[in-house]
Amino acid sequence: MVDALIVSNVLLWLAVVALSALVLVLMRQIGVLHERVAPAGALVGREGPRPGEAAPALEVVDWHGDPLRIGGRDGAATLLFFVSSRCPICKVLLPIVPDVCAAEDPDLRLVIASDGSREEHADWVREHGLERGHFVLSAQLGMAYQIGRLPYAVLLDGDGIVRARGLVNTREHLESLFEARRRGVASVQEFLARGPDDDRRVA
Repeated sequence: MVDALIVSNVLLWLAVVALSALVLVLMRQIGVLHERVAPAGALVGREGPRPGEAAPALEVVDWHGDPLRIGGRDGAATLLFFVSSRCPICKVLLPIVPDVCAAEDPDLRLVIASDGSREEHADWVREHGLERGHFVLSAQLGMAYQIGRLPYAVLLDGDGIVRARGLVNTREHLESLFEARRRGVASVQEFLARGPDDDRRVA
């Protein structure tokens, strides 16, 4: 009887140790999973102008032929959204971008930009209702911001300073630009990589 009791206690303790080890393993896996699913921001490359730098001041013409000044101290906070009529992700995001801008900053000016001929964009502009806002065809604008991948967004403040920029493939990527602006960092990735006591901010 005593031997059986000892054996059962030993087995019980072995079970407790095994369960404790299992809990530790699970906790570690949860930590790894949390890192993998941490908020992913818009991908920022080495292209310029960088967040914190002055954007080039350019005069362009919108779809209606009206002059539009982008950059410089014009007092208009602006989101530049670079797209292509041949980009399927751009097509998905086009109806989402105005909603995000309205929710994040009702006074923000949205400028959607592409390049190419007016003829090849006419049906596309009409299909997506882009004639109701600021739509610009300008290769110069894309080159000034060194846009190499699409869809791409650049967030400017009213003083013409780039506050955030990056490749945006999802609504979350776009929202991350506004989050970066609120936190005064170049990107969400930069914020996550910093320690809790790091108070560096974009100039």
